[in-house]
This record gives sequence, structure tokens and C-alpha cells, in this order.
Amino acid sequence: MKPDVLLIGTMMPALERRLDEAFTVHRLHQVENREAFLAGMGPRIRGIITGGVAGAGRALMEALPALEIVAVNGIGTDAVDLDYARVHGIRVTTTPDVLTDDVADMAMALLLATARQICWGDRHVRAGLWARQGLPLGRKIGGSKLGILGLGRIGRAVAHRAEAFGMEIAYTDVAEISGVSFRRVPALIDLARWADILVIAASGGLQSHGIVDAAVLDALGPQGMLVNVARGSIVDEAALVAALVEKRLGAAGLDVFVDEPAVPEALLGLDHVVLQPHRASATLETRLAMGDLVLSNLAAHFAGGEPLTAAV
Repeated sequence: MKPDVLLIGTMMPALERRLDEAFTVHRLHQVENREAFLAGMGPRIRGIITGGVAGAGRALMEALPALEIVAVNGIGTDAVDLDYARVHGIRVTTTPDVLTDDVADMAMALLLATARQICWGDRHVRAGLWARQGLPLGRKIGGSKLGILGLGRIGRAVAHRAEAFGMEIAYTDVAEISGVSFRRVPALIDLARWADILVIAASGGLQSHGIVDAAVLDALGPQGMLVNVARGSIVDEAALVAALVEKRLGAAGLDVFVDEPAVPEALLGLDHVVLQPHRASATLETRLAMGDLVLSNLAAHFAGGEPLTAAV
């Protein structure tokens, strides 16, 4: 008998077909009455497949008394109640490594698009303004100072890419990272004060909630640029909007937001801001690899083995 699992959100069709072959899949987004569904089917659910943003909160896990594993299709666990999982022996898996390169690529793409006004220039040409109206000059990347908040897998991948552009690199993290040549700046505000560009690559969660606040943004300053490919919650979004509108912050490239898919309306009309719909890992190759790892983790667990990439 195939294990019952709960799918939160959607995956690529080929991956969902594989899920259906291996498991009895219940799709939460197709459920009309969530409470009735959980009351009736909850005791049968043994696994959850979810994303890093949707996660699996305590209320949901409490409604699934037979739950054994939460397989996150991503690397973030800040939306999963890890304490509850540990206490109740629920395994939590993620998909590390396979999305590192794509997220780092997106960070560099946002960095370049923002500094060189790529999207602004595109709109300018499409509107027929090329011969009628000039654009302000962009900013040079080579030789600029790049600060990285969080030098984990993705932060290091961003740093290595930035080296190819001749950027000067420093970082802040909770501790010194061994095996790297980049300079650690212990205080985030000092890193922001030094940097021309600050890239956020830290993990989300309570420990990082709102740490990029008004003081950090002001330290980055009216010539500074912020790039966020991590979690919207790491930034005080109201302070960010105010700094951009008032031009106390020079520019921003943002792939993530606090209340996705809602984006602060004030950002939509700003030419010095580049926006993306949280798609740093959204390439065909990477999404297939992530899905493969989700399926492998589930298969290993239900076969009585150790999941390949367990976070808990």
C-alpha cells in the first residue's frame, strides 16, 4: 500500500507524475474545505512535500498525527516548526547544493541589472524614448566593494562570481568562515558602511528577522545598492521602501519579499529598483534536480533508510 502524502503547492508535471506513481498524493491546493479534509484524511498522512516559503507550521503538523517526514523542496526551513518536528521524531529534509549556483547567478544578475539599469533601459527602448530622452549613468561593477551577509554555500558562490568581476569582497556571519580568503566584518552595520553593494544570502528565521534595518540601510547610503536573494523577512521592508522612495538608498534588486506574492506598491514605480517573483532557483535543470532529491529523500525514508539530506 502506497504511503499517503500531502503536497503543498505544485511541482513540475513530470515530478508530480512520479509522486503519484510512488505515493497516494493529496493536493492541499485542490481542497475546498481544509479543516474538513484534515479532520478526515489527516490521520492517514505520513509525509508532507512543501516549499521553503510555505513550509509546515505547528498547526498543520498537529493535524497529522501519523506524520513522519517533511520534505522541503528548497533550502529554507524557517517556515517549518523544527522544534515540533524534533520533539515528535519527524524528519525534515531540504534540497541543498543543487540550487546554489542558480541562486548565486540570480544575485549577480540582479546586481548587474540594477547597477547597469538593464530593466530601465529595456523599458526606455520599448517606450520609444531612445532618441528623445537620455538615461542617467549606471554604476561600474569592477573594483566596487561587495559586502555579503551570510557566507554559506550561496554566499560563497556569490563571492566567487564577484571575484571574476574584480570586486573587493568582505562578509559578515555569526562566526569566521574557515577556508576562505575574504575578510570578515563582525558587525553588519560596519559592513554596510564599507560596502558599495550589499548582497543578502543569509538564512531566514528568528535569528535574522529584520536585521537589515533602517540603520543598516542608511549606512549603505544614497550611493549604495541592496540585493536580496535570501528571505524578505531579513529586511525591515517598511524601512527599505522608505529609504528607496526618499533616495537614502541608491538602488535595490529584490527577488524576495515579506508577504509574498504581495509586493509593496511603492516599489512598483521606482526605476532604480529591479523586482523578481522569487525565482532564483527557477531553471528547468535545477527544479528537476530539486524534485529528484525530494523524491529520493521520501523514498529512502519510507524504505526504512536515512534520508539523503536531512536537516532534522
